[in-house]
Amino acid sequence: MRPHFESIYAYCRVADDLGDEVEDREVATRLLNTWGAMLEECYDAPERSMHPVFVALRETIRECDPPRQLFLDLLHAFRMDQYKTEYESWAELLEYSHYSANPVGRLVLWVCGYTDEARALMSDKVCTALQLANFWQDVVEDKERGRRYLPAESMVRFGVDEGQIEGRVFTPEFRGMMQELVVRTRAMLLEGGEISQHVDKELKVVLDLFRKGGEAILNGITRQDFDVLRGRPVVSKTRKAGLLIEALVGKLSAGMAS
Repeated sequence: MRPHFESIYAYCRVADDLGDEVEDREVATRLLNTWGAMLEECYDAPERSMHPVFVALRETIRECDPPRQLFLDLLHAFRMDQYKTEYESWAELLEYSHYSANPVGRLVLWVCGYTDEARALMSDKVCTALQLANFWQDVVEDKERGRRYLPAESMVRFGVDEGQIEGRVFTPEFRGMMQELVVRTRAMLLEGGEISQHVDKELKVVLDLFRKGGEAILNGITRQDFDVLRGRPVVSKTRKAGLLIEALVGKLSAGMAS
């Protein structure tokens, strides 16, 4: 499966860079549209694909036949980033994650032979939770980029204003807001984590690693008493090593069991 994962990652990585690293939003949108046209060609006339990413991806398409729409959804999210910089509600964040995060999990499942909607919906919860966890740890960095993913409805309910983010003014109200967001995200992550009970042992190891990585981010925020304004919570090297060791042990166990 590795070549297929690599080709999917390459497509996602380049698309993400086109959306995030190009300062002129009109240029970024034009490049994303070009990338989308190259994707369509990869499906409709694969023999004409010349870019290395699509030369690799056409083999994944030929062997696994992943839904085209999943790749297109990712591009939709990156286009959204060019014009939508603030989010009003939790529901809006879930909609954004539907395009920006969930397709990746569904592609992984599809390549591994799991094409049913029941598993896909569990995967969606994990991927959305991972997306939200990244938003919560990157509040300051996103603000510096002119973006705010903290839902306005939560800010209003807790009495938090934009100036607190810009000035990095941490208050009990901000703490209460972040605590609620982390609790809701953790619940979604754990609920979606049930997918590990419905896949083969090797894939379970990978999915558990993703989930634990998300938990580590949320735990880091909690250890900072939810003060994400003072600095980006980080997962320590020790914890990262621990996660990799756990994954390695799980993979070896899966191999021996088979």
